[in-house]
This record gives sequence, C-alpha cells and structure tokens, in this order.
Amino acid sequence: MSNQVIERKPNGQFAKGSSGNLGGNAQRTRHIFNKAFLEALANDFREGGPQAIAKVREHQPAAYMKICALLVPREMKVEHSSGVKAMSDEQLEQAIEVLQGMLDHQAGEITKVVIEQRAEPMALPPPHKAKRIADAEPSGSKP
Repeated sequence: MSNQVIERKPNGQFAKGSSGNLGGNAQRTRHIFNKAFLEALANDFREGGPQAIAKVREHQPAAYMKICALLVPREMKVEHSSGVKAMSDEQLEQAIEVLQGMLDHQAGEITKVVIEQRAEPMALPPPHKAKRIADAEPSGSKP
C-alpha cells in the first residue's frame, strides 16, 4: 500500500478530485481507451476504408471472403412467438381473407396459363401398311 495521504473533508468524505483509490478506476480507463480507439478507427475508415476494402477484394479475394464470413454470426437463435394463438378473431379473419385472395389470384393465373397454352388436337396421318411377301403379286405375271 502507498504512503500517500488521501485528502478528506472534515466530515470524512473524500475531497473533490480524490476518490481514495490510488490506482484509479482501471475499468473506466479501459472504457476511455476503447472509446478513443474506436473513434480513431471510425475516422480512419471514413477517409480510406472503402478504398481499402475494394483493394483487398481485387487483390486478395480469399482474405476478402474470410472477412465477410467472419462478419456472419456463427449461431442464430430462432424463437417462435405465439403466432396464431396470439391473434385476435378480427386478425385471424383478415389473415384468412388475405390468404384466400392470394389463392384465388394464383388459381386464376394458373387457369389463364393452361387456357393460353392449350394444344390444338391434330389428326394423325394414316399408318403405312407393310405388304406381306406372300400377298404380293409376282413381278412378271398378270392375270
């Protein structure tokens, strides 16, 4: 412990500007440093950040993609809300009307596509009948 005397008021409170903690507030110091560092980084990024990103993208695409991948969260927590159970009767009726309208619209488009692209029936040509050799007339004889 330090031999330094801490100034106090006559009632025992610490004097203005003196906290009694001779080491200071390490956490506050860290917060001040972090804030100053992030502000300096933000100012630097405003000046040359977009150009630096473009340069990395052009000359080192693997590093660029790694940076992009690191920005994506590794895990994403998905929670279901109560959904339909939390809806009022009016909200349910409105949702049903909207869905029914979407289904009707979609069914109308499908019908149009089917009607517009319906093939016209065509008659097939008559099949060719192959003559059997036994039924064929001899090439040199006529009756």
